[in-house]
Amino acid sequence: MNTKRIELLSPAKDSEVGIAAINHGADAVYIGGPDFGAREKASNSIEDIEKLCRHAALYDAKVYVTLNTLLYDNELERARKMAYDCWNAGVDALIVQDMVLLQMDLPPIPLHASTQCDNLTVEKVQQLEQLGFSQVVLGRELSLKQIREIREKTAVPLEFFVHGSLCVSHSGRCYLSQYVGNRSANRGACAQPCRLPYDLLDVKGKVLVKNRHLLSLKDLNNSAHLEELINAGITSFKIEGRLKDADYVKNVTAYYRQKLDEIISRRPDLEQASQGHCNYTFEVNPEKSFNRGFTDFFINGRQKGIDSPFTPKSMGEYIGTVSWCNSLRLEIDTEKALHNGDGLCFLNEDNELIGFRADVVRNVKKNSQTSNCEDAVADNVTVSTNRPHGSHRGAKIYRNYDTEWQKQVEASTGNRKIDINLKLTETESGYELVAGLGIEPHPLPLSSEERGVEVSCRLSTDKIVATNPEKATENIRKKALQWGDTVFNPNSLELQFIEPRLIPASILGELKRDLVIQLETELVESHKNNRPQRKENVLPPDAIEKTNPDEMPDALMTSHHCIRYANGMCSKETGQKAEPLYLRNGDRLLRLEFDCRNCLMRVFSC
Repeated sequence: MNTKRIELLSPAKDSEVGIAAINHGADAVYIGGPDFGAREKASNSIEDIEKLCRHAALYDAKVYVTLNTLLYDNELERARKMAYDCWNAGVDALIVQDMVLLQMDLPPIPLHASTQCDNLTVEKVQQLEQLGFSQVVLGRELSLKQIREIREKTAVPLEFFVHGSLCVSHSGRCYLSQYVGNRSANRGACAQPCRLPYDLLDVKGKVLVKNRHLLSLKDLNNSAHLEELINAGITSFKIEGRLKDADYVKNVTAYYRQKLDEIISRRPDLEQASQGHCNYTFEVNPEKSFNRGFTDFFINGRQKGIDSPFTPKSMGEYIGTVSWCNSLRLEIDTEKALHNGDGLCFLNEDNELIGFRADVVRNVKKNSQTSNCEDAVADNVTVSTNRPHGSHRGAKIYRNYDTEWQKQVEASTGNRKIDINLKLTETESGYELVAGLGIEPHPLPLSSEERGVEVSCRLSTDKIVATNPEKATENIRKKALQWGDTVFNPNSLELQFIEPRLIPASILGELKRDLVIQLETELVESHKNNRPQRKENVLPPDAIEKTNPDEMPDALMTSHHCIRYANGMCSKETGQKAEPLYLRNGDRLLRLEFDCRNCLMRVFSC
């Protein structure tokens, strides 16, 4: 049976975060290079990228470098050189936006079409496939039905965002930051004016909504739809967040690793796209990481409630409601145990986000004589603060910083291990230790590339006959199967001796140390030497258009998010004409126009 490889793709702002992502279950990571990475605050040296590539290669995991800004002519040579540097460092693919790269002398590195190419139609994906792209990152706005249609009419692997911050505009078609502050999103310098508060005005200047974050969306969470997406044709599941810290990446990667593993475990037609399994030492929960509330966006069609109008900041996890309070204390009905120093927040009666620190916490279990049950599940929590918290009875309380959980995540290594089989044999002058991945007679589950790797090392030493064979054999097995903090986990051990032997722990330790070096070297070189190469472009050169980075179209933004629809003013629902509306922030005014036939909103300057 031909199996489909399912890839979990995590973000990395630097090599250390990338390594953390791999260690917590990512099959691939994407990271910015020295330049042109669409995140000017997340660039990395080639040396750091090479370090990440070596670590990823141990697990047959991939590293994709973002080269997805629009380029000026005087930058093309630097971009070309960077592409070669990335290929030589071990990078598996480049994620690009500017089509001019296809006309350049590049190394044989595969190219992925960034979501900033505005990949929303069958025709666009077909063109990208003909241009030789090895993977296409689809637009976040697509529904399952639209994804299935693209899959039925194309063969190129499809990548889709499943978690993280959402741009309100179609990717690659937002010029609002460039217009407002001369900071181009297509050059990696977005100032996020979509997260600002605005007043909404009608054509007569009447204020319809005041001081709300009308262009700010909730965060994406499609974890409930992973199998549907697999069935629709997605093979790469992407987590947004190249500016996020390691704790976010560890937690969210672990969450989706568990979700995908559950699906793969009962589907013989699917397999993980890399090797190794993880063991997590913290509660895996995406609500504990930065989030503005969650939405599955348009995966099942248009729906209300995808926006976050009250705050663009993280709310965290909902924990309960205030049952009593005074200015410095409050009681919360909750099933969660809180800790001293936790960060809490709520929306006040004017729907403004208020945050405060829980300086002293007392968890109380109802019908119990015990208080301060720090590790118990609480029914009621009393929180004391050093400053007035401003809460009120009935307020919904969220925790956006869990001190104890944070410590656990920061200490987590992911403990990702690769299963190996061992064979210890006697030679004329000593012993030989053999390690294999997928080598008979004990084959292990492998990726579709079949990483059949076997290495061995020999050591000359005196051979001692065991006077107590049973105990000696038990000690050999115990020591030979202990691989400590290496990335390897012995799955089996076969002993082949002429007669029972007594082997000192120091001998076994030396054999294992040598074997680890050989295994790591073999795995890294095997991955690097067997990387797929770029497909041929079958379209003529004139089919590729050069985009001007300074171009400013009439529409500053094109969006599937409709402010009319979100605020009960949809013309299809009210029967009224969709006249233009206006957004006002300070003395700046933006005009909104509505394409109701196609359910699109466009933003223009005034």
